Amino acid sequence: MKKINAAIVGTGFIGPAHLEALRRIPNVEVTGLVEVNQELADQKAQQLGIPNAYTFEKMLADDTIDVVHICTPNFLHFSQAKAVLEAGKHVICEKPLAVKIEEAEELVALAAQKGLVNAVHFNLRYYPMVRQMKTMREKGELGDVYAIMGSYLQDWLFLQTDYNWRLEPDKSGDSRAIADIGSHLLDITEYVTGLRITEVMADFSTVHKTRLKPLKDIETYSGKMLSMEDYEEVPINTEDHATVLLRFDNGSKGSITVSQVNAGRKNRLNIEIAGSKSNFEFNSERPNELWIGKRETANQQLMKDPALFHPEASALISFPGGHNEGFPDTSKQMFKEVYAAVREGKPFSKPSYPTFADGLRELIIGERIIESNKKQTWIKI
Repeated sequence: MKKINAAIVGTGFIGPAHLEALRRIPNVEVTGLVEVNQELADQKAQQLGIPNAYTFEKMLADDTIDVVHICTPNFLHFSQAKAVLEAGKHVICEKPLAVKIEEAEELVALAAQKGLVNAVHFNLRYYPMVRQMKTMREKGELGDVYAIMGSYLQDWLFLQTDYNWRLEPDKSGDSRAIADIGSHLLDITEYVTGLRITEVMADFSTVHKTRLKPLKDIETYSGKMLSMEDYEEVPINTEDHATVLLRFDNGSKGSITVSQVNAGRKNRLNIEIAGSKSNFEFNSERPNELWIGKRETANQQLMKDPALFHPEASALISFPGGHNEGFPDTSKQMFKEVYAAVREGKPFSKPSYPTFADGLRELIIGERIIESNKKQTWIKI
């Protein structure tokens, strides 16, 4: 079987996560790494065991690269994804697909024109339990959807001294918590329920009106105490916390809460879907469990086991029951589906993986949520 060569652009948290997942897929090899300059690219490529280090332009000119993974700050996604498509390469982009709706629309159209495989890294769809919930709903085991309640809680920006490029709108866009983690929750909500969000009512909160930005390299000084003169106080204009009311196209209602300042919640996506036959609850910090609520019989706790899952969901499981799988496995399972299309040389007619069109959808919802918060009123999608 022909080997597929991939390049990764960016080496923050998520770039190496893509790398680790790709190394677990047969006949896929990461042969190139891209950073902002050649010196950094050389250093990171050596650390990560990748044979070739590039600047972005040199990577585009390499005809041996088939697929490019864009793992850079948000403001770079549009220009880099566009350049990759124009170079005739398939592309997997981190979310958000772009920071403006018009940019995302251009990318959707360009990918279709070029006939290239395109995907957005909504990897949390690929917890086996999420696919199991979707399949159970499709087979009528949930019943009619009455209501949806979700939350995505983290604490990595809990302290005033916590700082990252995502706090800067010129790099991350006008929304932070909603765009960063809320987009995953909203994507899963529509994916599992099969419903479309039609209206939103949002209320944002910025807990730390200012933050202390380190004047020294955080990586270099991690684990060391910085004194006050090592910081500058900067204003914060994006949300630490958001609550959003939702209306769906079947008339049901829902709500989500998204926060990056909830102490002790490291990365907790929780979704509860109330149906006319059952109630499903999934928590990403306990990803091998699904709670199924009943009224007239005992509640159930479904544990991850391919023998107990519908075939559509068991396809995302690599290990037997009792052998836990988690966050790193979601990217592997997503990339397996994307690279099946890459091997065909073109997108599937009905792709199971999240495409640029899905990225555009989440960007539109996110923009309407921002508008709702500003106007403090219901906004139609």
